[in-house]
Amino acid sequence: MTERGRGDVERSTERLQIGPSSLRWEEDRLVVEFDELGCPIPRRVRGRLVLTPQVQTQHRVLLAEAGQHWWWPVAPRARVEVELDHPKGTWSGQAYLDSNWGAGALERSFQTWNWSRGPLGDGAVILYDVVPREGEPRGVALQIDGRGQVQDFEVPALQPLPGTFWRVDRATRSDGPATLLRTLEDTPFYTRSLIRTELGGAAIDSVHESLSLDRFDSNLVKVLLPFRMPRWAR
Repeated sequence: MTERGRGDVERSTERLQIGPSSLRWEEDRLVVEFDELGCPIPRRVRGRLVLTPQVQTQHRVLLAEAGQHWWWPVAPRARVEVELDHPKGTWSGQAYLDSNWGAGALERSFQTWNWSRGPLGDGAVILYDVVPREGEPRGVALQIDGRGQVQDFEVPALQPLPGTFWRVDRATRSDGPATLLRTLEDTPFYTRSLIRTELGGAAIDSVHESLSLDRFDSNLVKVLLPFRMPRWAR
């Protein structure tokens, strides 16, 4: 999550280089090689990540007219293998790959969003709730099968989730009560969690995130960010 200047970025159709780290497609795999310094206590973080999509889509969703912000669930189901040189470690498991892009800063287009992704059969189910700066709140509910076919379904009822230490509001969509299984990351403007919901009669364990762009845009958070994200000016 190191912030770097324009001179540290190189991009082509198949490769993105940011400082000493890079992402590239090798046939059907996404290979990420990283060599960074941790923060706030500097320590080397170096290794390699290989993501292999199991399901891919070409489905794009316009999340906000203002700023033309789009979202693309590139690989709603994938496998990942991680090998760390420093600190030493390896692991593998389920993975997910998506892409967001737009013509302006996120905090100028959105107030908040809640997102979740969980496995369903040989595919996945994804829920997205956004509150834009302009226009009405929007909910997106997608079911994606093992062939990458995407089907919209009726957005379930909004269900609250417990708040966080930093008082970031969390909510999700579910046919019944939603259960918080574990909080993975808790910050003044963002939280990532494991949750259990009910969709179409099935219990689904999903990765969930809540993002408050009002918090992100506050002066206090801007002061704190450099302690979590190193910045290299060039």
